[in-house]
Amino acid sequence: MKDIVWLMRNVRKVAFSSKRSILLYFGLPIIGILVSLLLYGGGQENIVRIGVVNHDSNVLAADTVSFMEGLEHTKVKVIEASEAEEQLTSGKLDSVVQLDAGFSQSLRDGNPAGIHLVSIKGAQVTSFVKAYLYSYIDNVAAIGRTTNGNAAQFDQAYAGYRQSAFKLTTTTVEDDSATQEMTYQTIGFLIMFMLFSAVNLSDLILSEKVSRTYFRLLSTPIHARQYVASNVLVNFIVMTLQIVITLGMVRYVFRIDPGIPLWQLFVLMLMFALPAIGLSLAIVAFAKSKSAANAMQNLIITPTCLLAGCFFPVEIMPETVRKIGEFLPQRWLLDGLTRLQQGEAFSGLYLNLLVLLAFALAFFLLAVYRFSKNNDARLFG
Repeated sequence: MKDIVWLMRNVRKVAFSSKRSILLYFGLPIIGILVSLLLYGGGQENIVRIGVVNHDSNVLAADTVSFMEGLEHTKVKVIEASEAEEQLTSGKLDSVVQLDAGFSQSLRDGNPAGIHLVSIKGAQVTSFVKAYLYSYIDNVAAIGRTTNGNAAQFDQAYAGYRQSAFKLTTTTVEDDSATQEMTYQTIGFLIMFMLFSAVNLSDLILSEKVSRTYFRLLSTPIHARQYVASNVLVNFIVMTLQIVITLGMVRYVFRIDPGIPLWQLFVLMLMFALPAIGLSLAIVAFAKSKSAANAMQNLIITPTCLLAGCFFPVEIMPETVRKIGEFLPQRWLLDGLTRLQQGEAFSGLYLNLLVLLAFALAFFLLAVYRFSKNNDARLFG
């Protein structure tokens, strides 16, 4: 234990020998918070902009459009089908609703069809529109099922439905979607910075192999296991400090409420630190030089963070890409964060935590195997 403590002090001394290292380990996560604030913190607009492509000239389709226009916090614009894609991708519209020819008749038949909802902003927008629009459509379709195709009875019942007076009590609640998005984006950046920091710390093993310090140390009573264990412990401590500083800045400096208890987020991030360290050791174990390690980390970390949804929500990704993301530890961490923000109990994340542990074990075993085959000093020059 005395040797491990001495080795940890040596790793810490080398790792923090320059101000650049301190900025890398603790400054970049704070920059990630600032970027998240710029992306989601400025004057959040509460109006959902909906474009409607109406291919049905029947009165029921027109009434459906009128219903959407009457919703609070919405701005409805009738557009042509050729405009839909450009309006969505340019950000002029949040969602597009298309009513096909025959939509009205499907309501009269009691079997709604011919309506399509498209959005590139994910469930945040589509859920809002569906909650109101689909409820209205289901009510009209219920009239169609009740009247069994009798047009006169349908028109009479539908007219009564349109003229009915409803008593509605509303309560204003605070919209926390913006702060949850900021938290998600901040954690996404932190994941990437943790991975890069882990590789940089593990890269010290390569540096000391190149300088032959590693092999001189192993000629003493110090074992290779102790040497690697000291690097892992320092790595874990640095990551813990990164998490504490980032969460502290998020909650108490920038006043961002993540929507979940901080201890839950801390434990979830701490569990991710294990596969992050394991991956860094595996990269270093397979690399034969520092330049090779840097190339490998760039080829592995950034693309996997992209596929896992660290930079933008996975809802806008194709289904194939989402499937690939399920094989990445970053995805399981972000999935756990999303589920917690949606109100799930922390105990319900047992699968996410087990998967993160499995990734960590796999990476550590891979690194141990490779290190055992890679101790020849002639490989490092």
